[in-house]
Amino acid sequence: MKPYQQIPIVECGEPLIPIPLEQFAARTPHPYQKLGAPYGKASPYYLRQSVIEALFVAQSQLQQQHPGWRIQIFDGYRPVEVQQFMVDHTFAEVAQAQQLNPTTLSEKQQQAIWEQVYQFWAVPSSNPMTPPPHSTGGALDITLVDATGETIDMGSEIDEVSPRSHPDYYANQQDLPYHHNRQLLKNLMYSAGFRCHPREWWHFCLGDQMWAWLRNQEDSTNTLIARYGGVDCGAC
Repeated sequence: MKPYQQIPIVECGEPLIPIPLEQFAARTPHPYQKLGAPYGKASPYYLRQSVIEALFVAQSQLQQQHPGWRIQIFDGYRPVEVQQFMVDHTFAEVAQAQQLNPTTLSEKQQQAIWEQVYQFWAVPSSNPMTPPPHSTGGALDITLVDATGETIDMGSEIDEVSPRSHPDYYANQQDLPYHHNRQLLKNLMYSAGFRCHPREWWHFCLGDQMWAWLRNQEDSTNTLIARYGGVDCGAC
């Protein structure tokens, strides 16, 4: 169990609604759907209503600083089945990157790879007390694009399983633009109420267990709990 999963959840019942993609930028076709992830009737471009409202606040502040720039949505809502698919896919990718056959790994090799995977990916739990963050509708993966539609270089790709994905990885390399770009994204999102995954510069949350845990870590007098638990997207 990860520390944030100990945060209690009192589900507020707020609906999942579609992200108005015409107001933002989006990766299409969706990268996980392109891989064959089993969304069924669900959509990766849904979030809780208040999360979308906060996202508009962040983008408005971005455009005050950089006219024409937009937040690019990489991923939003994720059913547990998709979480399982992507965890398995990432395991195979990590094994192959190490020139290992995923089907003939020793127990020790498997354990080492799973430890790498779960540094970044949440366990695809169906337990209502420990939902994966993206399965709550309160988490999203994003980056920025400029006024011409070009993606801002953050120094690593979204979902990269490596230390380069840690938000402050480039903090001591001021001759490179990556830390500045990541800080711009983080500051915008924090000002709108979001918090950032400690290991992923692209992952932001609002209202879920991770968000509450991070807020409580910032201030020991906080006793925040999560208002979003796992949710079934249904026919969204």
